[in-house]
Amino acid sequence: MSFADPQTVTVSGTPITLPRTGSGESSGTFTSADGLYQMTVSHSYGRRNRRALKLTGAKISADPLVPSQNIRPSMSVTLVADVPVNGYTVTEEKAIVDALVAYLTAGTGAQVTKLLGGES
Repeated sequence: MSFADPQTVTVSGTPITLPRTGSGESSGTFTSADGLYQMTVSHSYGRRNRRALKLTGAKISADPLVPSQNIRPSMSVTLVADVPVNGYTVTEEKAIVDALVAYLTAGTGAQVTKLLGGES
């Protein structure tokens, strides 16, 4: 089973549609029409299974050194689940992911703000 096409993410209150733009045996890529947002889903298998979901965002802004020229800075956020081949059910894995997501998004998202501010 694969992720639905398209995917939608909401950035600063604006929903962004990401149609599927690529797929592989253990991966999928979804990209916005303007190319500024991309989501990738990937899985790798070995002694441990690694599952990753990555969202990359870019924007066009003035170059601080040459204001008459534009640059395209980008950033990405990745959620990775690194699990043993045996020992956890998908339900148990999801419970740990849910705990981390709830921790990061609780209240006003203060923990994410701390993380992005470089606190440890």
